[in-house]
Amino acid sequence: MHRRALLLALSAACTLPHVAAAADNGRLPYAARPEVQAFIDGLAQAHGFERAQLERWLKGARYSSEVERLMQPPIPFGQRNWLEYRTRYLDAVRMQSGLAFWQKHEKTLSRAQAEFGVPPEIIVAIIGVETLYGRFTGNFRTLDALATLSFDYLRRADYYRGELAEFLLLAREQRVDPASFRGSFAGALGLPQFMPSSIRRWAVDFDGDGRIDLLASPADAIGSVASFLVAHGWQRDLPIAYTVEASEEIVDRLGRGIRAETPWRSALAEGVTGDAMLTLDTPVIVIDLPLLNADGSAGREYRAGTVSFSALLHYNRSYFYAAAVMDLAAALRERMPAS
Repeated sequence: MHRRALLLALSAACTLPHVAAAADNGRLPYAARPEVQAFIDGLAQAHGFERAQLERWLKGARYSSEVERLMQPPIPFGQRNWLEYRTRYLDAVRMQSGLAFWQKHEKTLSRAQAEFGVPPEIIVAIIGVETLYGRFTGNFRTLDALATLSFDYLRRADYYRGELAEFLLLAREQRVDPASFRGSFAGALGLPQFMPSSIRRWAVDFDGDGRIDLLASPADAIGSVASFLVAHGWQRDLPIAYTVEASEEIVDRLGRGIRAETPWRSALAEGVTGDAMLTLDTPVIVIDLPLLNADGSAGREYRAGTVSFSALLHYNRSYFYAAAVMDLAAALRERMPAS
């Protein structure tokens, strides 16, 4: 009931006039803007906040032109180079740091595998791709980032207003000043770069100290990554993906997206070929990875992923991202000394 009321209030807030000026110094403070006042009303009604507390918190929020600049659309998909992207995340520094992280937290990673069924190398690879094992967790004030994306960057305003609401709920639950949180320009937090809604739904206290801390507790980060993947379909001992032969047209016909929903027999019937050790009724997603060959010619790599690959896509919707996590994990596994 509360969540439905909140969503209705946030939707209503999005229909109010957007107040902004061309120059940063011409913007009204957030707490003085009508759409922010509507947001405050909805959050107070849905979750029993004291309105004065929300007013006080949002008065401290500041517009960030840097956040808005960094959120501009990336390079068009067809112009990106999978080989270049892959090289960036399978570099020597990430490999060495990943092996060191794995060795240092081997017992915790093994416990996560036993409890959730997610292999250590997948968890290590995700944390490595996200923040290079905590080196780059972001230095943007989360309150500023989410306020900017909620009320000044309108491409996904509904989504970010929901995350701002989740963030303020998280701050209340943890009894922490919202202004003290720092993370990415998109509002993600900690070693695994969880959005506030993901922290509230899927993060776990894996070190048993009575609180969830994804920044200072590698154990909490490890357990939370595993928890998230399982909640989004990861299956213990299921192969993640296979390299296959396909075409852009086949990928289009199978629907793209991020969910493994096409039975393997249907993918084969559409013309996908490869040595995938899958039963015919196994759900798959067939993806394409545009690349540039050494001679400058364009090409594509194709993979058929299971629901476990789809779980990686729920973490980040980029095909490049999920494939890079998979490849980094395989490289780490190959180089990890036996216990």
